[in-house]
Amino acid sequence: MRVEQIAVFLENKSGRLAEITSIIAEEGVNIRALSVADTADFGILRLIVDNVDKAQNALKEKGFTVGKTNVLAVEVSDKVGGLAKVLRSIEGAGLNVEYMYAFVNKSGENAVLIFRFEDMDKAIDSLMAEGYTLLTGEQICSL
Repeated sequence: MRVEQIAVFLENKSGRLAEITSIIAEEGVNIRALSVADTADFGILRLIVDNVDKAQNALKEKGFTVGKTNVLAVEVSDKVGGLAKVLRSIEGAGLNVEYMYAFVNKSGENAVLIFRFEDMDKAIDSLMAEGYTLLTGEQICSL
């Protein structure tokens, strides 16, 4: 149910994102979802890929600082209010969202929300009790 994600710390300068994605592409690793957050000095690139270990090793070999974290992938209807509904459920459960990002399936029927929660176990129990589908990493990569 938990999905492995890699986080890459990068300098906030031109070309770094292109360099990272090129390294991953050269290894034959497919990026399924990503998010970029930045500060004045550095950025954090969060990626869900089809081969976490291969991507992580290739980036480390090129001198990047890379970490692995677990996130939850929640499938919701891709319609007006889909995000609001799941966020209301999260609020009702007293869960704290550390960060989130989203993407839409190729079919366009559902959206997938990627969440990092302060209490991952409570989040799993709460979301499943509310009837949400939690996807595995393999399911995300097959979308």
